[in-house]
Amino acid sequence: QVQLVESGGGLVQAGGSLRLSCAASGRTFSSYDMGWFRQAPGKEREFVARIRWGGDSVYNADLVKGRFTISRDNAENTVSLQMNSLKPEDTAVYYCAAAPGSRGSAYVASYDYWGQGTQVTVSS
Repeated sequence: QVQLVESGGGLVQAGGSLRLSCAASGRTFSSYDMGWFRQAPGKEREFVARIRWGGDSVYNADLVKGRFTISRDNAENTVSLQMNSLKPEDTAVYYCAAAPGSRGSAYVASYDYWGQGTQVTVSS
């Protein structure tokens, strides 16, 4: 069982930066692939980025390549999402998620555990 709590969301102007964090409970955090997803009002939840359990492989959605960076600290049981050059279309609730082993992918169904989400609003 893994419990996830996101933080770091807020209101920022276009072109600005935010850093989201996700704190995980449980002693097996290092065995989970971690992902970030987002969901805007009226839209489906969409993939943002994924990092493997060992931190040696990351995968980013095309929409955020070059702007967002996912990282993790297995000693601290945290995963982060550094978001730079934010755009109004990045406005959404951002969720972190955990997938056991190497199951993490761009698909929502790959993940067994989800946080409650944190709101990111980018003004133009």
